[in-house]
Amino acid sequence: MMSTIPKTAEKRIRDGIKKYKNILKTAKDRDVNESDTVTIVNDMLADICGYDKYTEITREFAIRGTYCDLAIKLEEKLIFLIEVKAIGIDLKENHLRQALQYASSSGVEWVILTNGDRWQANRVIFEKPIKTEVAFDFSFIDPPKITKLIEFFFLLGKEGAKKSAIDAYHEERQLTSRFMIAQILQTEPALNLIRKQLRALSGKVKITNEDILNTLQLQILKREVTEGEDAIHAKKRLGAASRVKKNSHKKGATEVESPSGTSMPTTSQG
Repeated sequence: MMSTIPKTAEKRIRDGIKKYKNILKTAKDRDVNESDTVTIVNDMLADICGYDKYTEITREFAIRGTYCDLAIKLEEKLIFLIEVKAIGIDLKENHLRQALQYASSSGVEWVILTNGDRWQANRVIFEKPIKTEVAFDFSFIDPPKITKLIEFFFLLGKEGAKKSAIDAYHEERQLTSRFMIAQILQTEPALNLIRKQLRALSGKVKITNEDILNTLQLQILKREVTEGEDAIHAKKRLGAASRVKKNSHKKGATEVESPSGTSMPTTSQG
């Protein structure tokens, strides 16, 4: 669950949304250029997100001889890199690739891609090759709901950044994604639980985990959630977590079974 939004932050965000809705509509009608869009986005980061224009927002942030449009720093720590396109340009994958070059050079985990209207928050995964996961993607002019718009700008805002709220939000989204849940349903503990429930309905029928797995894979789970890059990533993450848990149990068992007289780790009591 996302952090509670402080009332002062919520009021500032709500007021800012009202103010900039007309500004962005006018800018889109006029088809303003990228430079003017950067100026609007810069003002939105100050008025809606609560950042100080002069100490926390940097325009044309220099990274190894090239420049990212905007960057957010809090207490000298780089939080967001923001790549801005003209408001009339649709955001595309090649725009993100350009921003990823900045992220890989600076080690920043969050890249925001925007044209003023559409905002896309991308979590950078430093693997080979480097990849991203979309935390959220929304339109300012035509949002799903005002409450969602407030939530998203809180995640991008100063109060949310101080609490790493966007990291917690993204983690929750990943753990409850259809890809992760599809993988969990195919694990032995989940199959055991389903089998137990089915056997409670009738003890006369012999049902195996393989029977249940076949039904899940052939009739229930769609290929789009069990195949492809997102499904592979979820499977890898689940496997890694299982290995850590298994190793932890093995380590605990070894410590308990230590010969008498051998020093054993103790747990401090808080």
